[in-house]
This record gives sequence, structure tokens and C-alpha cells, in this order.
Amino acid sequence: MTTNADAPRHGSGDRKLRTAVLLLGMVMVLMITGAAVYVARVHPSLAGPLGVGAAVLGAVAGAAAMVSRLVR
Repeated sequence: MTTNADAPRHGSGDRKLRTAVLLLGMVMVLMITGAAVYVARVHPSLAGPLGVGAAVLGAVAGAAAMVSRLVR
């Protein structure tokens, strides 16, 4: 495969956008985790359902990762 020197390259704007999206995603995950821990500590009766929900979300995330690798 040959490269074209005249073709536009991915600039730093692409990298900055990816970094911003990654950081935003990490902040959201930390906020959701903190909220789940807070609810589990304040309302211990909800700890069971929160654990089941976390397990289901973990399985869905794993399945989505496998599908995305297969599609690529």
C-alpha cells in the first residue's frame, strides 16, 4: 500500500477530541460508581439489586467489546 504525501493527515484536533471523549467517559463512570456506592451504603436493602445490575452491565460491556472486535 502506497502513501500519498498530498493526502491530509490526522491533525492534533482528532487526538484532542478523542482525549476529551475518553476523559468525559472516565468521569461519567466514576460518577456512576460513586453514586452506586453511596446508594448501597445509605440504603443497604438496595445492595443486592445493585450487585445484580452491575453484573448484568459487566456482561453487556463484555459482549459489546467482543462484537466490536468481530465487526472490525
